[in-house]
Amino acid sequence: MKLTLKIWRQNGPNDKGRMETYPVNDVSEDMSFLEMLDVLNDQLIREGKDPVAFDHDCREGICGMCSLFINGEPHGPGRGITTCQLHMRKFKDGDTIFIEPWRSAAFPVIKDLSTNRSAFDRIQAAGGFVSVNTSGNLVDGNAVPIPKDDADKAFDAATCIGCGACVATCPNGSAMLFVAAKVSQFALLPQGRPEAKRRVLAMVDQMDKEGFGNCSNTGACEVECPKQISLEHIARMNREYLAASVTKE
Repeated sequence: MKLTLKIWRQNGPNDKGRMETYPVNDVSEDMSFLEMLDVLNDQLIREGKDPVAFDHDCREGICGMCSLFINGEPHGPGRGITTCQLHMRKFKDGDTIFIEPWRSAAFPVIKDLSTNRSAFDRIQAAGGFVSVNTSGNLVDGNAVPIPKDDADKAFDAATCIGCGACVATCPNGSAMLFVAAKVSQFALLPQGRPEAKRRVLAMVDQMDKEGFGNCSNTGACEVECPKQISLEHIARMNREYLAASVTKE
């Protein structure tokens, strides 16, 4: 395939940035989207030009690094996949493809398509963990009976890879689905209940400090989430937050 790539180039967070056009030839439909970008960068390096910076790591749909906005969609066309799982068979010969970074004030651009998503790390550090000592002669977690429905929902929340597609697709740049997944994961399990109130208050407070927008229930986050995490978790987080706010000292 022959493709025309319209790629966002930005030297740093303080640079204005601009769209640049790159033709790419001999693209196989069996390539992943990131492999296609590798081909482009190899071409640019051979020409003595600056390659396009983009985030990637595992290339197996697990790490959440490949944060590209492709033709107006996080992770491009298709549902339940990350950019590294997107293959060029989704496009046609002669297509023009627009590639941009995540657009959010809380995710400043580092360079080109690479953004700083450490805001998610700070939210996680605010309470997205269990701090009790789990070593020694404690009761085996597997011995605690948990209703299967609760276990399934907790697992659904735990599949969040923190890629930020929910933020990128939300018209308000909201991180509610990410935070809700991290809160809900523990709220559904007995191991997470002792710190439940402190956790939800701290994580929501940190989310607000990072400058993410408010949820307006458009549902775009669930649609574009590569792990298809349910909006139900946002409702659960709201209930947890309300209960914790009423009873906090």
